[in-house]
Amino acid sequence: MRINVLQHTPNEGPGSIQDWAHLHNHEFYVYHPYQFGNLPTADETDLLVVLGGPMSPNDDLDWIQQERVLIKQLLNQGKPIFGACYGAQQIAKTLGCEIGKAPHKEVGWAPVYRQSDVIPGIPEKLVALHWHEEMFQVPDGAQLLFSSDLVKNQGFLLGTNVIGLQFHFEPKLDNVREMAVNDDQYPLEGNDLHQTPAEIIAHGVPNENQQVMFKLLDYIVK
Repeated sequence: MRINVLQHTPNEGPGSIQDWAHLHNHEFYVYHPYQFGNLPTADETDLLVVLGGPMSPNDDLDWIQQERVLIKQLLNQGKPIFGACYGAQQIAKTLGCEIGKAPHKEVGWAPVYRQSDVIPGIPEKLVALHWHEEMFQVPDGAQLLFSSDLVKNQGFLLGTNVIGLQFHFEPKLDNVREMAVNDDQYPLEGNDLHQTPAEIIAHGVPNENQQVMFKLLDYIVK
């Protein structure tokens, strides 16, 4: 399987998604469309991963629109897609949903609660890393997967092969450090989780987050 990853900022990489790919001996390619403008084709993509970033799907940039063309092609072909944060918003936008400000800006660690039993082995409550102030509407025909205390729409499943999460299960501890030290002003400005970069780093990554990340990927490619 060829996994094509769209990365949108240097400090938000694939994390444990890359570990999962290596575990299963998949080919793993990372694209940086915000910098180079290159995207894979639908025909050379078996699984598309759309990562987070500081931009919005509402931004009028050619490469953002081109990403949605690719996502639409893959949706039409029934291929698996996983999106995190901005990536989930891009999938929802492709499906005709509005992307707007969330009722609360969430930056840091906070619980999310499972809203569907469709994917086996997912705990009822998990602590995830949040790094957002916009949110998606759940696409028509999709199931709500997760909610948090402050923002209802935290995850969706469309069919059996498309998952979008507003938060992050993929970062490992080094990834969290990278996010916190490089985007260090973002947690300090109107953050309703009231966590500093140092507190975000000190929290550590719950062990079950990688396990759940693997389960979600297993589910959409099965």
